Amino acid sequence: MSVAARLAELGLVLPPPAPPKGTYSPSRRCGDQLWVSGATARRDGSPALRGVVGADVTVDDARAQAATAALNLLGAVEAAAGLDAVAAIVHLRGYVRATPDFDAHPAVVDGASAVLIDVFGERIGAHARTAIGVASLPGGACVELELVVSLAGVGG
Repeated sequence: MSVAARLAELGLVLPPPAPPKGTYSPSRRCGDQLWVSGATARRDGSPALRGVVGADVTVDDARAQAATAALNLLGAVEAAAGLDAVAAIVHLRGYVRATPDFDAHPAVVDGASAVLIDVFGERIGAHARTAIGVASLPGGACVELELVVSLAGVGG
């Protein structure tokens, strides 16, 4: 089954990649890897949910934001190389804007991990991951993600 067919089966829609808000590329190929710049849950010009997890944003709401941000990352992959070229999701890094005593960062980033595994299956979608707590994120977002994927048939 193609990735597009799997997305449709799941009822998920990929957005076009957001234009950069600075001097950087949305993604960069290096050998067989595609490094995708950070993405929040911003959609159609609407900002991501603003706030601090553990204060004014719940874990469930932040997890949903991570899922949306993951779709934004996949939109960037589609634009750069096509989702069917993905041989493996290598690494997902999640930044969670949280209170100093918050310790459930992995539960938030699980929202993104679940999307990647749902879309690609365990064989391709299982990935290494980091979940980090931070004091602030662009636009006041509560979650930002970045991604590294391996591309099939792409050499250095």
